[in-house]
Amino acid sequence: MVSLRLVLIGLSLGLLSACATQTPATSPAPTVPAQERFSDRPGVTVLAAAPATAVQGQTLYVPVYSEIFDSEADRTFQLTVTLSLRNSDRSQPITITTLDYYNSGGDRIVTYLDEPIQLGPLASTEVVVDRTNVSGGVGANFIVAWQSVVPVSDPVIEAVMISTASQQGVSFTSPARVIEDLPAQ
Repeated sequence: MVSLRLVLIGLSLGLLSACATQTPATSPAPTVPAQERFSDRPGVTVLAAAPATAVQGQTLYVPVYSEIFDSEADRTFQLTVTLSLRNSDRSQPITITTLDYYNSGGDRIVTYLDEPIQLGPLASTEVVVDRTNVSGGVGANFIVAWQSVVPVSDPVIEAVMISTASQQGVSFTSPARVIEDLPAQ
């Protein structure tokens, strides 16, 4: 009985030490080259890594919908718009220089910035257009301009529209589209 107990203790200690030596900190996952992993798959070609296109600024167009047509062309459903501005760069800040809201006719309704704002690495902020504010109409949009002193990864800028009424709920997103790049210098 004692020897069986010693064997079990030895096995337990062996398993514990085996587990301890397999932690990610002490045993990093091996990197398998893409050529080795994918070369035998039909239709797959391994390409040389393309250098990332670094930019130092952009002007973006973000389509938003403060209202959408309901069941008829003269009946609309109002939505709350959240414009989300996210710096995706892990080490550099970006500066938002323009944040303007336009209506369906292309008229600027609101200028949200009288001075630039800076978003730190991985920081985010937002602008909310309340659902009772239908001044933008069905074709509302934001123009957002940002810049950085060094090349950075593109920020994530998108709109989220949401509303609920009675037992009906609507929500969807709309990503920004680049209309102008400020190339890295």
